[in-house]
Amino acid sequence: MKLLIQTILKAGSLLLMLIIAATGCQQQTDESKTAVFDMGKAKSFIDSINTKFIEEFRNGDSVALASHYWPDAELFFPKGEPIKGKDIISGWGSSINMGLTDITLTTTDITGDENFIIETGIIELRDGKKSLVDKGNYVVVWQQRNGEWKLYRDIGNSSMPPAK
Repeated sequence: MKLLIQTILKAGSLLLMLIIAATGCQQQTDESKTAVFDMGKAKSFIDSINTKFIEEFRNGDSVALASHYWPDAELFFPKGEPIKGKDIISGWGSSINMGLTDITLTTTDITGDENFIIETGIIELRDGKKSLVDKGNYVVVWQQRNGEWKLYRDIGNSSMPPAK
């Protein structure tokens, strides 16, 4: 009987040590995942894409603008219904056809991880006369799939008073 109790205690101790070791390894794995994501590189990437986006907008290229979005992405313009997927091309095309010729994007904050980056910023839209047509804020969610980052959600609002 005494031998049976000692065997059970040894097995229980061994099981407890294995659980502690496995938990410790899992925490290290989670910590190393966080350490791998480089926020500085994410900011550089977003800055470079925003520069390209601005150029494509100025060139009136709604197809190029839409190429930055995933097929299941959603775009939310102020005072409008969500624009989804392939319709994003016409959404940006409509903005360009309204006479908007210039866009300024100023990132104010980014946060995220290896799967999603959330960017917030200020947007300004100007017409052919360089007059400010709209100014507001935006939040975009970048998503990484198969090593590629694209826009998953794009939400903007206007901070200008309504036209009289």
